[in-house]
Amino acid sequence: MTSPGSDLILARMMALHPKIIDLTLDRVWRLLHALGDPQDCLPPVIHIAGTNGKGSTQAMIRAGLEAAGHLVHAYTSPHLARFHERIRLAGDLISEAHLTEMLNECYAANDGANITYFEITTCAALMAFARTPADFTLLEVGLGGRLDATNVVVKPALCIITPVSMDHEQYLGDTLAKIASEKAGILKRGVTCIVGPQTEEGLEAIEAAAARVGAPLLLHGQHWHVGREGDRMIYQDENGLLDLPLPNLPGAHQISNAGAALAALRYLAQPETTFEAAATRAFWPARMQRLREGPLVDLAPQVELWLDGGHNPAAGEAISAHLATLPEIPTHLICGMLNTKDIGGYLRPMARYAASLHAVSIPDTEATLPAADTAKAAAEAGITATVAASVTAALEDIAGQDPQARVLICGSLYLAGSVLRENG
Repeated sequence: MTSPGSDLILARMMALHPKIIDLTLDRVWRLLHALGDPQDCLPPVIHIAGTNGKGSTQAMIRAGLEAAGHLVHAYTSPHLARFHERIRLAGDLISEAHLTEMLNECYAANDGANITYFEITTCAALMAFARTPADFTLLEVGLGGRLDATNVVVKPALCIITPVSMDHEQYLGDTLAKIASEKAGILKRGVTCIVGPQTEEGLEAIEAAAARVGAPLLLHGQHWHVGREGDRMIYQDENGLLDLPLPNLPGAHQISNAGAALAALRYLAQPETTFEAAATRAFWPARMQRLREGPLVDLAPQVELWLDGGHNPAAGEAISAHLATLPEIPTHLICGMLNTKDIGGYLRPMARYAASLHAVSIPDTEATLPAADTAKAAAEAGITATVAASVTAALEDIAGQDPQARVLICGSLYLAGSVLRENG
């Protein structure tokens, strides 16, 4: 009999717990112990938490380490087009056969007990990492930090906290201090943590958490500095100054993400060849990604088509800052969001740059905000808005009226994943 493929096993795993998000580590510890505690057998771990920039920072660190010849495991979430994107083994996306084997083993060891989809798939990733030789493991937190399923490594080599902002308040708390405290739950005694730019409230919470557990901090603006000078990025810490190309990931916010990555590479005593590679070789889809080929591009060949998966007010600010640097042509938004997000906070920064907004519901996503609600929120933010049946219909409508415009598809990683699958 042919064993079930990964999609079927993943569907079975979705049914193991009624809640998509239920923060606790008890179920994770139980399953990891049944699997032989693979979290204790990983190559040196770099654990990354934060609200914005986790994936980009991870991608830059990986680019730098790989330029030095290292084999690097990487774990990220959510995926965009295929689940396999979450697990990168020694530089390569996990194969279907290997993924199926890991999922099957975890499903059997769990023996029908309650466990969330993210928890059991994280256990599968950790098991794959433990069984595949590599030099480093990059673990991106899924949500929060303290009770996230990735927070099971007793002694990581390094921790990183990227900028913290308001998001997932229903799970992490209703103030920036509470959210930052949850993110700082990844800190471990004696393990250095690199801290990206923070608000005063967020930084105070992180420093308090570090003091409680005895974790040394390397703080942006104190221990390391990064900024743009002309067409160059300048990074400086106690080891000296680096004069580097700008990050190839677009957006001014990527300079601070690059700074955290450079601080990590410096801390890990990597050679100078890694620094420029971190800036220039990283790729991270759906972060102000320019789409240059595929069916959607063919549908509107003169349109300048962009894709971004940011979904909170800080992401709206970052997108707006990037739009301000682009040539002044009409920019139209195609937007779909989840019903748990602060849509007004996300859209208000973009109002001055948006000629219009076509609202869509995210396909095959139960938690999508209805397109009509997105359009209403856009209008309240001062953006001329209409409802579209799909991204394709919205793009055709925009191209028909303004064929040489800029179009940004935005609002959710789930929408971005749907677009990448459609455009694949």
